[in-house]
Amino acid sequence: MVSQSKGNILHKRFVISSLIFLLIILSSGSVLFGANTETVLKSYLSGQYEKCVRLIKDDNPGIVREEKGILLVKSLMALGKYEQAALELDIARLSEPFSLRLLMLGYKVNLYTGNTTKSNEMLSIIYRDATTFKISDWSPSDLVALGEALLIQGSEPKIVLGELYNRALRMDPECRDAYLASGQLALDKQDYELAANQFRKGLEQFADDPDLHYGVAKAFYYSNRQSMMESLDKAIFLNSNHAPSLLLLAEHYIDCEEYSVAKGYLDRIIAVNPWNQEAWAFRSALAFLDNDLDKANENRDKALKYWSTNPKVDYLIGAKLSQKYLFTEGSAYQRQALKLKPNYQPAKIQLAQDMLRLGKEEEGWELAEQVYNDDKYNIMAYNLVSLHDHISTFTTLESGKFIVRMDKREAITYGDEVLDLLEKAEKDLCKKYGIELEGPIVIEYFPDQQDFAVRTFGEPGGDGFLGVCFGNVITANSPKPELPSNWKSTLWHEFTHVVTLNITKNRMPRWLSEGISVFEEIQRDPTCGQRMTVPYRKMILEGEMTPVSELSSAFLSPPSTSHLLFAYFESMMVVEFIVKNYGYEALQGILADLAKNIDISKAISSHTISLDKFEKDFEAYAIKQAEDLAPDADWEEPGEQEMSFIANDPTAIQDWLTNHPNSLWALTQYAQNLMNEEKFEEAKEPLNKLIELYPDNVGADSAYIILSQVYQKLGETEQEKQILNKFCEYSSESIYAYTRLMEIAIDENNWDEVAKNCERYIAVNPHVISIHLELSKANEILGRDEPAIAGYKRLLKLEYPDQADINYRIGRLLEDKNLEEAKRYVLSALAEAPRYRDAQKLLLKIIEKEQESQPQTNESPAAVQENIL
Repeated sequence: MVSQSKGNILHKRFVISSLIFLLIILSSGSVLFGANTETVLKSYLSGQYEKCVRLIKDDNPGIVREEKGILLVKSLMALGKYEQAALELDIARLSEPFSLRLLMLGYKVNLYTGNTTKSNEMLSIIYRDATTFKISDWSPSDLVALGEALLIQGSEPKIVLGELYNRALRMDPECRDAYLASGQLALDKQDYELAANQFRKGLEQFADDPDLHYGVAKAFYYSNRQSMMESLDKAIFLNSNHAPSLLLLAEHYIDCEEYSVAKGYLDRIIAVNPWNQEAWAFRSALAFLDNDLDKANENRDKALKYWSTNPKVDYLIGAKLSQKYLFTEGSAYQRQALKLKPNYQPAKIQLAQDMLRLGKEEEGWELAEQVYNDDKYNIMAYNLVSLHDHISTFTTLESGKFIVRMDKREAITYGDEVLDLLEKAEKDLCKKYGIELEGPIVIEYFPDQQDFAVRTFGEPGGDGFLGVCFGNVITANSPKPELPSNWKSTLWHEFTHVVTLNITKNRMPRWLSEGISVFEEIQRDPTCGQRMTVPYRKMILEGEMTPVSELSSAFLSPPSTSHLLFAYFESMMVVEFIVKNYGYEALQGILADLAKNIDISKAISSHTISLDKFEKDFEAYAIKQAEDLAPDADWEEPGEQEMSFIANDPTAIQDWLTNHPNSLWALTQYAQNLMNEEKFEEAKEPLNKLIELYPDNVGADSAYIILSQVYQKLGETEQEKQILNKFCEYSSESIYAYTRLMEIAIDENNWDEVAKNCERYIAVNPHVISIHLELSKANEILGRDEPAIAGYKRLLKLEYPDQADINYRIGRLLEDKNLEEAKRYVLSALAEAPRYRDAQKLLLKIIEKEQESQPQTNESPAAVQENIL
């Protein structure tokens, strides 16, 4: 135990050091540590590590001793000279034995030399000194080093942040280490918004710091790749050798499936540091993806050359493989990482995700629980554990290979339809693609979008995703009335992924996987999927298509939602182009090649033509498709100022139409003006012409719906019905059209049309009970007893208000099928409404039939009725 007097000595040492700093500043005019220290620091931050070492080795007295040792060790580590760095660290500590910064750096550098004993010794010294001296004795940067050490030893993150990192910033708002450490802590706990804020606060003090710019970039990795790239540009501009930034760029291009670009960035890192562990880990992952397992192992060995027990290497390899849907292979690396360090949380939570995506829920949830119990601040673990509690209340439906988990009420409402569609999808798609799937195949529907995001991505967010497939596991958002989409088409889309991912053993580029799924949506129902639109036409004709060889990158960092949707559409067009020109056999051949880990470019060339020719022919095909959209339409629009003038002058719009009779813009504006003036008869002409020029426009400005409203206002029901039915030939999600067609059909007693439009409606929004009632009634009238009975029973489970009527209807339908069951439902109707005359009559009728089939009784039907009532 060190006496309090030694604490005073240490305090005096800090005071003396401060006086030395002051003398240096007064003598040299420098505002930092002295001219030489500032020069060396700038060299280090700009990536001139050799120069930094050389300047320090010159032993210029202008460099403060502690800073000299730290910058020297960091520069040597950046060059991969770990053993020399460890030696210099020991030398630096001779003159600065109480520097927690040097001790913490010693912990890190000794890990890289494989000397874990000495590394742990450094932590012990930090802990000993921290408990010996008062916290006020330490400098702000030493407080940060102390916080890092305590976190490694399992201390409470909240306390470290508040009592050490924030204290350091209060003591010195220019404590760079504190900004970096607090930002890194937030990253480690998956609190990316907090991380970005912490790093940005640091940039307010150090605008030209590449480490802080990198921190911001890392915080945006999962949410905003465009912002990430902007911050990386700044970091690399300041330091072209900045390894963390180059690694993040390499990771980004691996995600984009632009592997040659990623390799280029990894080469840049290794040129500076031949033993950068993360770079070799990513090289190992790339070799694995290239099916070169010997090279993958060789690269892994290089990554572990100096620090053979580093769990991060296997974690990085596995995480990258899992990101490519190779969950089995990725999970094997996470298990290796956990052998090296059993409580390594990044590997454990990644393994939890892998297991959940492989359908091994029990192990996955257990691992998430373990991580949460060990670290209550791990946001991903917290989210998963909270979600598990909610999922445990779900209803499970099973049929054949399929296991469907849904909210209890939703399972009643449309669960049977989910199973029916899955069985049809399996039959049709497996036959088409020649595969027999192995079960189980798990589908989970989430009423809460954030629950879906946590199950799918491990964290809230994921807006815009309807469903995601991981192979034999599908997660999906429940249908949302406020965001209408055809859930049946979405499920077909996701099950197509199940088929293609199984065929290729999860080895296929994202663009092809999405392209086939959208294509098969259209094959099932031409009103579904995607079609050419005005924005897509413009993007194609203005040269905004992504080359096929780079098409997966279009999904990763699109500038807007429109660009993301266009990536799906372009991918579908590529698949359509292959099938139309080379047949399904070519598509199946490409998938078979991918299963053998043949590169997509080679696979396309093998079953079509050379990739260069393919790219050119596809571009011509896409341009032709764009030009064929409303070919007789006039796409010209007036300038912004002229447009504003014309839009507000009825005469001007007619003048424009005189010169541009097929102008889509002018016809739309003219029709809207007439509608605003309630000139419905006159509005027919421009609306009909819009439909004639652009018949498959089902967007928000579609003329179909407006024209149908014109006919409704004029009482021309037959024409309204015709135009709405025409509209439904192009749209798969128009609640308005289905509702109106239903109303017309009910008035006309056209029960076939009622049933058809009820089914259309339910495929978009299955949650409206009144629609299920109308469908059941229509089926009853049409003599479709089985679906009618099933529909009425569903209404009972959903607690439809008029239970007596529903029970009576079921009893009536069962009268000729099952007297005992029919009687039970009629009695239930009478229990709800004892004076229900139709139910009383039906009950007597049932009793008479029972008596006819049984031995005679002396009791008359009237007496039976009296007893019952």
